[in-house]
Amino acid sequence: MAATASFVRERLAEYGAASQARMKEYLRGGRAHEGFDALVADYPERGGRSLRASLCLATARAFGARPSEALNSAVALELLHNAFLVHDDVEDESEARRGSPTLHLRHGVPIAVNVGDALAVLSLRPLIENVEALGSRLALRVLEEAERMARESVEGQALELWWRQHNVIELGEADYLRMVLKKTCWYSTIYPLRVGALIGTRDGVGLDRYLRFGFFVGAAFQIQDDLLNLVGDEARYGKEINGDILEGKRTLMLIHLLGAANAEERVLLSRMLGSPRAARTLEDIRWVRERMDRYGSIEYARQVAHGLAGAALHEFSLAYGDLPDSPDKRFIEALPTWVLERT
Repeated sequence: MAATASFVRERLAEYGAASQARMKEYLRGGRAHEGFDALVADYPERGGRSLRASLCLATARAFGARPSEALNSAVALELLHNAFLVHDDVEDESEARRGSPTLHLRHGVPIAVNVGDALAVLSLRPLIENVEALGSRLALRVLEEAERMARESVEGQALELWWRQHNVIELGEADYLRMVLKKTCWYSTIYPLRVGALIGTRDGVGLDRYLRFGFFVGAAFQIQDDLLNLVGDEARYGKEINGDILEGKRTLMLIHLLGAANAEERVLLSRMLGSPRAARTLEDIRWVRERMDRYGSIEYARQVAHGLAGAALHEFSLAYGDLPDSPDKRFIEALPTWVLERT
């Protein structure tokens, strides 16, 4: 397992460096004034794994493309990802991102919203410039995929926000996985896989064959991310530990707890979730965490994540088995194991 983690980290570092270098060309473009450039570049320059860009580049290369042919699409995805992060932090009232205060805490909500908008707009330029590298027909196909990915993602976010706004507690595992499919999987795994294959084969393969692998590995990734919010090392995790509970997010662990708690606990939990974030206390957080441990909610989520990762490995053999061996193919195959090893 250590070898798998090391191999994945090496590929992430290689492709992440390439995408970060290109992204700087779009971030420091001499717009309204230097201060605005610095704000737009804030989140992207804080670092990150560059998972989405790396998966796009590796998939394209595994299908025979040159990395340069997929670089614009990878950079566009990273820009949009950072736009989502800025807006998510505002919507969630988060206090930390990648080990530093969130943009809206530093500069206020209006500035943060405008920066998120700017990053989303910037993500269009690399897709337009795909015409030079890919030709107009293939560039349009990539743009069509990007439009669907963005639509699926915001619909998933809307679903999660609706649950919190209306204090929905009658939820099950299927509800969570549907939300994660749309909010996380489409832009974190499914889209990078589909666009990489699209570019690598010059639109010569059916893209739906990559949906199942992308869903299983993306859902396992999200559950592991939710688990790290509860049990991870805050210095390495980069956000507030137990922040998901404070924000009232309907994680798989919380949904399991809602189903396992007794009637009195369920009333107290519903009351806490229905209150504003500012009204929730550290004692509330401890109370929820204690009951998650008591009812096995964390272990339950771990088992679901392992099951999803196992299903992803099976789907990999079906969707990618006919590809020749390469470091990029091995990178994609290693992802289901790696997502469970993240700390």
